[in-house]
Amino acid sequence: MRIRAGFDITYECPAPASAVLTLNVHPSRQHDLITPDILSNNRGVEMGQYLDSFGNICTRVLLPAGSTTFSSNFVIQDTGLPDPVLPDAKLTRVEALPDDVMLFLLGSRYCETDRMSEFAWSLFGSTPPGWARVQRIVDYTHARIAFGYPNARATRTAWEAHEEGMGVCRDFAHLAVTLCRCMSVPARYCTGYLGDIGVPAVDAPMDFSAWFEAYLDGEWHTFDARHNTPRIGRILIARGRDATDVAIATTYGAATLTGFQVMTDEIRP
Repeated sequence: MRIRAGFDITYECPAPASAVLTLNVHPSRQHDLITPDILSNNRGVEMGQYLDSFGNICTRVLLPAGSTTFSSNFVIQDTGLPDPVLPDAKLTRVEALPDDVMLFLLGSRYCETDRMSEFAWSLFGSTPPGWARVQRIVDYTHARIAFGYPNARATRTAWEAHEEGMGVCRDFAHLAVTLCRCMSVPARYCTGYLGDIGVPAVDAPMDFSAWFEAYLDGEWHTFDARHNTPRIGRILIARGRDATDVAIATTYGAATLTGFQVMTDEIRP
């Protein structure tokens, strides 16, 4: 299938402010692009790109005073298949993990493994190691947190989401990632596009989505604690330890988000 995706995002600045944007399709999906994924802005501001330490495409820009809108509009090819489910995937022992995967066992800004480890083992220690254990964590997270856009808070951690019982997709991902790491399952946070493809349309503005990947049987596998069902048409933008590493914009100076529109639609024949 083909999917049209993109966005218009506007920032207002009282004075020039540096920023790093993480908004381009991840390099792992670039070969699927039918039309280019080009980040543009309405002010003619110069932008430069680099790959960060997680392999994400980042854009450096000096936001001018006033209003600046960043845009992208592209078409991408997708398999049209839902997320794979591999119930026989086994836990990879810590001593057998690749060096570059070890980072995703550690606590991070929003994932307090030290605070939740004892709890996680008491709840999931008896589940079979491997896919079943991760799925049990996903089931628990899905049931524990009530989704709602009014519940969004940029500073909420996994522990706080667990105790408050509310949040948005990033909170579901943070809690599931934290519980997986507590159980010696490497987990990394993902963000990207996820349209209402193959499911009833949601009566809410389109947004970027957050999910996570767990490392089992020597490979990374997709899980989604927010929806808790295999979905069609994920378009990865970035991966990292948590939302800190994949923020759509990290600004150095005053900048207010004043406009936000995201598009993700299947192109039907």
